[in-house]
Amino acid sequence: MKFKTKSKKLNKAWLHDHLQDPYVKLAQREGYRARAAYKLKEIDETLHLIKPGQVVVDLGSAPGAWSQYLRRRFAPKTAGSGGAAVGELDGTIIALDILPMEPIEGVQFIQGDFRDDAVLATLRAAVGPRQVDLVVSDMAPNLSGVESSDAARIENLVELAIEFCQLQLKPGGALVAKVFHGSGYSQLVERFKKTFRTVKPVKPKASRDKSAETFLVGIGLKTPARAVDEAANEAQGGSK
Repeated sequence: MKFKTKSKKLNKAWLHDHLQDPYVKLAQREGYRARAAYKLKEIDETLHLIKPGQVVVDLGSAPGAWSQYLRRRFAPKTAGSGGAAVGELDGTIIALDILPMEPIEGVQFIQGDFRDDAVLATLRAAVGPRQVDLVVSDMAPNLSGVESSDAARIENLVELAIEFCQLQLKPGGALVAKVFHGSGYSQLVERFKKTFRTVKPVKPKASRDKSAETFLVGIGLKTPARAVDEAANEAQGGSK
């Protein structure tokens, strides 16, 4: 009984803090599905990554706050207006998540597990012959509480996002990926440095102080996508 009482108190405390959170209130006022929109907003305003006309892939998109922000950034600015949640869209947004996501006008959504080869093939087909300007990844595994196991799951998701970028990203494109401080963090930073010309860690103000999350931003591929494809084809040819 004592455990249940303590659990109820913790849930009430979390709910109280959540409802009083200024970013939660701001998201409700501005029509975003989650406070996470302001994490991407701060990263964008700091590094100027998002521009109308781009092709952007949003990984781990549900419930859709990042796609909403992208969609508003791609709303044409005419007669002093801009940032519309509906209407004309100057850009391409392809979103993917293992969970369902309510539709967002102009956003193509694929439901599936990014670790599944068939789902990845569907995503690459949706991109088609175009090169991607930006990949944003808010993907995170279900954490078990076992640090070494959780670090491996996180590293796997980030590694898959990097591999996707190496095949689909423009040479000057960028990846924004959620990571967590702790076991495996330094290895992910090194992986980013091997892949991108510029690497910046960003801890947005909208990330809760207690959270270990941060975001790694990689800009400009060191090895262009075409070279990666050619290397892969050569490897396949040599194995026959």
